Amino acid sequence: MSPYIDRQGLTKRGYKYDCKIHPSVDNGVKAGDSSFAGGTLTCKCTTDPVKVTIKSNVLFNHVCGCSQCWRPAGALMSMIAVVPTDKVEVVANGQKLKVVDPTKTIQRNACTVCGVHMHGPISNPKHAFNGLTFIHAERFDKGGWAAPEFAAFVSSVIETGTTPADMNGIRARLKELKLEPYDALSPPLMDMLAANTVKQNGVAKPAMS
Repeated sequence: MSPYIDRQGLTKRGYKYDCKIHPSVDNGVKAGDSSFAGGTLTCKCTTDPVKVTIKSNVLFNHVCGCSQCWRPAGALMSMIAVVPTDKVEVVANGQKLKVVDPTKTIQRNACTVCGVHMHGPISNPKHAFNGLTFIHAERFDKGGWAAPEFAAFVSSVIETGTTPADMNGIRARLKELKLEPYDALSPPLMDMLAANTVKQNGVAKPAMS
């Protein structure tokens, strides 16, 4: 059984557990403020925290089940969004940052003391998301950022300790929160990736019979 699920919450209609998806959505998804224009992300360090200024609202905010993204303690999934890389600036204690895995497409810069991922740019001209940086909006110093819209890579929570038997309950809870669960990215983002593949490689020709 997943440590994030309380089976005592099971109801007669089935598959409804007390799933701790993420602190930012567990009590309901809060609507964003269309006038939100950014703020400062701060890591969890109480001394000399890393601070990153973001000069825009976030795009494609979502909860994510992949094993690569940072998540707060007790959360089943992370919450992650993107912003234009040119709107991102490390303004304090950047010397504490280190890229988690330089071989990954997303260069996740984490605080080496508290572990929070502060910004993750993509710098690959051939990638559909080139010029975007991944961030965790809950680290903003104020609310109002665009609300999460969907759940990505949901089945990947199995890789971080969730049992397959709990997946129906998790998907039911996500649907209850109006975060449509996908086992990849959302359809618009997958379309962007596919269109970029065509741009880079052309349309694959059907095999001859």
